[in-house]
Amino acid sequence: MTDLPTTNTVMVTIVKPEGQLEVYFERRPMPEPKPHEVLVKVLATPINPSDLGLLFGGADMATARAGERDGLPMITADVPPAGMRAMGGRIGDALPIGNEGCGVVIKAGDSPEAQALVGKTVALLGGEMYAEYRCLPVQMTMPLPDGTDPVDGASCFVNPLTSLAFTETMRMENHSAIVHTAAASNLGQMLVKICAKDGIPLVNIVRSDAQVEILKGIGAQHIVNSSADDFMDRLVDAIAETGATIGFDATGGGKLAGQILTAMEAAAVRKMTTYSRYGSDTFKQVYIYGALDLSPTTFSARSFGLTWALGGFLLTPFMAKAGMETVGRMRKRVVDELTTTFKSHYSHEISLTEALDIDTAQAYNAKRTGEKYLIKPHG
Repeated sequence: MTDLPTTNTVMVTIVKPEGQLEVYFERRPMPEPKPHEVLVKVLATPINPSDLGLLFGGADMATARAGERDGLPMITADVPPAGMRAMGGRIGDALPIGNEGCGVVIKAGDSPEAQALVGKTVALLGGEMYAEYRCLPVQMTMPLPDGTDPVDGASCFVNPLTSLAFTETMRMENHSAIVHTAAASNLGQMLVKICAKDGIPLVNIVRSDAQVEILKGIGAQHIVNSSADDFMDRLVDAIAETGATIGFDATGGGKLAGQILTAMEAAAVRKMTTYSRYGSDTFKQVYIYGALDLSPTTFSARSFGLTWALGGFLLTPFMAKAGMETVGRMRKRVVDELTTTFKSHYSHEISLTEALDIDTAQAYNAKRTGEKYLIKPHG
């Protein structure tokens, strides 16, 4: 390709030993695809909460300030001692950002699998998406139908596959209904549609009346507002009605995970015919998969008996455990329902350099429900 630039602009984040975080751009040599790789012009890439964890990490963004490096914008922020301890393993490393995206294959290695993708619109997974171009193995791409808008393909992996992974985990672990927090998010709305199609009872936990209305508008049946005075009573009722014994919590910190386990136990006790000082024998599982709340996770195990578990959930280990057949089926469903079940909605579209405008960064880092930013590296 004769008009291909010689350099590739890539966003990176680094933590310095003196307690500062910097996010800036590097101009790197244009990569050359190996036989099993493709070079993709990145056309759209979302800003997900998981991206923000790497982008700004434990920095105090109240101290963020604008700067410039090599003629391009840069953000610097102070990192408190707790943040330095949490990010100790990455000090001094300039790390590229962006978990997923969508673009067009403009060059490919010699293998038939790579050559077959030239000119195709593909979804991408594998990091380093906040860049103009990305070179990666064929297996880290997902070909999309001809004519797919890159905006629709930008969020093909993280939210769609995670929401499907929740229902797969439910089945694998012999549960029959789900509790989900941050349920008005893009991922939460996908889960509502999946569960409706698959006949899975779903309890949706939101934080405001406005979010209740969002979910009602897409047909959600069981919606509980955590800011309401009767939250716990309504949560117990919803869990008792659905029989939910597995939950997925996007908030991470605070007391919500414990409240879900408590409500599951209360719902199970309602069905007991004899008293047990050990609580119910119904197994209850909550997975934490996000960190919208960075405070410590707090709960009282005495309120949910002795048959329970609290763990972490991450998409990539799940995919490795589930196996190629299951993951292939999940990926096919995403492509088939790309503009329906798995359509993402973006409140803002920004350029690559605008992503490091200080006011814009403060806005998307606030992680407000209903606000999702999409980066278009080439405008």
